[in-house]
Amino acid sequence: MTTRAERRGAVLNQLPLWLGLVLLWMLLWGSFSWLNLVTGALLAALVSVVFYLPAVQLSGRISPAGALAFLLRLFVDIVRASVQVAWLALRPVRRPAGPDSAIIAVPLGTRSDLILTWTAVATSIVPGSIVIDTDRVSSTLYLHVLNVRTPAQIDRFRMSVLATERRIVRAFGSREDLERLALGDAVAAVAAATGAVAGDARPASARNDDDRDRRNLDDTGKET
Repeated sequence: MTTRAERRGAVLNQLPLWLGLVLLWMLLWGSFSWLNLVTGALLAALVSVVFYLPAVQLSGRISPAGALAFLLRLFVDIVRASVQVAWLALRPVRRPAGPDSAIIAVPLGTRSDLILTWTAVATSIVPGSIVIDTDRVSSTLYLHVLNVRTPAQIDRFRMSVLATERRIVRAFGSREDLERLALGDAVAAVAAATGAVAGDARPASARNDDDRDRRNLDDTGKET
């Protein structure tokens, strides 16, 4: 049986989504009127009840400096990737033999549905990559990526997605997300230091992801 505080928290979590639906309704009409506002509010309430989804837990934290850094880097990534994709389509040079795309699995460091969604959106709006599947339990994104030919390029793309996730966490993540991020960075630093001495010291899951991505790369080449 839910308490009054839990019910109040559930309503507050749904409030931003409800306001977003009302705003979307107003934008669709293209003009403001009290009739549009009232009908938008009623339709948003109806959609929230009939098509109810589990509430996304908002972090309640925003870092202005972190948000600015994230948005600026996202803008740079979009412009740079747009130029790269346009060059791939228009270049007169004959393409090398072999696959030029791959399906890459990227396990994220956080377990927040909000961070998972924002990372997927931020990655997908950059030309050249698109999320084709997600695993909510393991917080893993599966992306189809253009212009990927070697394992080194796979690793570089995976690191870019993780860097995007870190910027989102620093901008909008909760304290728990920040602590998990700091712990992941510390573990990665220890693994890198150990790997410099003992060879490839990455976790088995990371090595398995690399093997799977290489197989996807080979399968893509066979299909083409």
